[in-house]
Amino acid sequence: MKKLMLGNAAVAQGAYEAGVTVVASYPGTPSTEITENIVKYDEIYAEWSPNEKVAAEVAIGASIGGARAMSCMKHVGLNVMADPVFTVSYTGVNGGLVFCVADDPGMHSSQNEQDSRHYAKASKIMMLEPSDSSECKEFTKMAYKLSEEFDTPVFLRLSTRVSHSQSLVEIGSRENVPLKDYEKNIPKLVMMPAMAIKRHIVVEERIKALTAFAEETDLNKVELNDTKIGVITSGITYMYAKEALGDKVSYLKLGMAYPMPEKKIKDFAEKFDKVFVIEELDPVIEDHCKKLGVEVVGKEVFTLLGEYNTAMIKKAVLGEDAPFSAEIKEEVPARPPVMCAGCPHRGTFYVLKKLGLVVSGDIGCYTLGAVAPLASVDTTICMGASVSAAMGMAKARGKEFNKKLVSVIGDSTFMHSGITGLVDIVYNKGSNTVIILDNSITGMTGHQDNPTTGYTIRKEPTKQVNLIALCKSIGVEHVVVADPFDLKNFEKVVKEEVERDEPSVIIAQRPCALLKTVKYTGHCKITEDCKKCKMCLKLGCPAISFDGENVKIDTTQCNGCGLCVNLCPFGAIKKED
Repeated sequence: MKKLMLGNAAVAQGAYEAGVTVVASYPGTPSTEITENIVKYDEIYAEWSPNEKVAAEVAIGASIGGARAMSCMKHVGLNVMADPVFTVSYTGVNGGLVFCVADDPGMHSSQNEQDSRHYAKASKIMMLEPSDSSECKEFTKMAYKLSEEFDTPVFLRLSTRVSHSQSLVEIGSRENVPLKDYEKNIPKLVMMPAMAIKRHIVVEERIKALTAFAEETDLNKVELNDTKIGVITSGITYMYAKEALGDKVSYLKLGMAYPMPEKKIKDFAEKFDKVFVIEELDPVIEDHCKKLGVEVVGKEVFTLLGEYNTAMIKKAVLGEDAPFSAEIKEEVPARPPVMCAGCPHRGTFYVLKKLGLVVSGDIGCYTLGAVAPLASVDTTICMGASVSAAMGMAKARGKEFNKKLVSVIGDSTFMHSGITGLVDIVYNKGSNTVIILDNSITGMTGHQDNPTTGYTIRKEPTKQVNLIALCKSIGVEHVVVADPFDLKNFEKVVKEEVERDEPSVIIAQRPCALLKTVKYTGHCKITEDCKKCKMCLKLGCPAISFDGENVKIDTTQCNGCGLCVNLCPFGAIKKED
């Protein structure tokens, strides 16, 4: 049976068919749906871990315990889990172990463009790179066989287009993979220096064996057509190239992104007058070819930035313009990202903007607090950095500056990596104010549960982390819970807490407006009492607009949250059910 599947869903299907029994991940677009689809298989234990490092360690532990295991993350999540990943390269595996990493060329939902192939080379871990959903499934299954054959973890590298495109996948049955025996093996598994020195020798020998394998495997395949131009490519750019160039060129498709073959590349290149390397982001394949003495055309005609497309490839390789099948003549209105109508974070950022505070921001829906008209967030670095960076800012600029400074961080992100920053503030005698935006869910990646929600990935009730008790246990004596839609009280609370000469935490508590349990009804309406002061426009609500003469509320977007009602100084906005 064949089925149309997302690349991410196909990876999940591959894990199921490969007999995987343990999967631990942290949600991150574009990788999230892998684990969300794995939950559908009862035979697999799955969890949302507090962060990627923990997820990797759970998967590594499961592998040591004899099970086939997987951990999934986006490219920046690989940074978080790098510590255990580099070491498991030395220890090797027991049960097969696969790390699925999804890169995001074009930064559709990320703070940087990062090429994870560098991690494969740096950690000396084999990497496979599928081009479509069918390969996502097959490469996942192959990854487990290779992991156990070569005693290595394996990276499966995806990209946004591979993860989120659909193509046909042949559905197979689950392989019955017995749990491997566990044996105590200190020289292999205890990476203290004396053991690690010897394991490094094993890693280098493994790379030699994998390089020899790369010469013979069908993962790296040659498609001979025209002998004038050859193209070396991998992943989604292979699909772009096939569509753009067809049989006018020949292809060497590298399904094994690391280590790459040497002889196979040289033999392929010798057949052609000109060889192009087509790869998104960094010149990894190109540099490898040039190191081998193979003359190729790469980044001199292709960009280091963003995603590629068929028109770009056709122009660069053949010098031909791709025909346009359709052209939109009218001007398309801009659709900038914006917090949803009813978003609980809107009240928080309105108050912070009104008070003129410096806001150390973090990764989540609330990063949109940097967008006009709220324009409140000053910095965004990585998950958890809002807390730690604010500590550094305060130490650099002094106590008076600190009274104009707050950190904002989501509940899930606080659990991910904000806790340690708060510990640092308390331990090192900081006096920062941290606002935890508790919207009762992991919002940005599509409503995944986390340790503060009280439910597991399978919606099973579990212990719920008490943020108040947690902060107090760290040593924060002043913890206040406040509703960000109660603007007067929330402003009062913020003013009081930033004045303290000791650490304080404000828990801005209101659930995400998109949760099924949130029952906003009706909509808000501008009455004839409106003075056109435009105060409501400062909220940046997508339902509120000004047409040059009147303020309007679009009832098709308004969900009746009532924040604008609380803001209007003239009582000119009424809630209608």
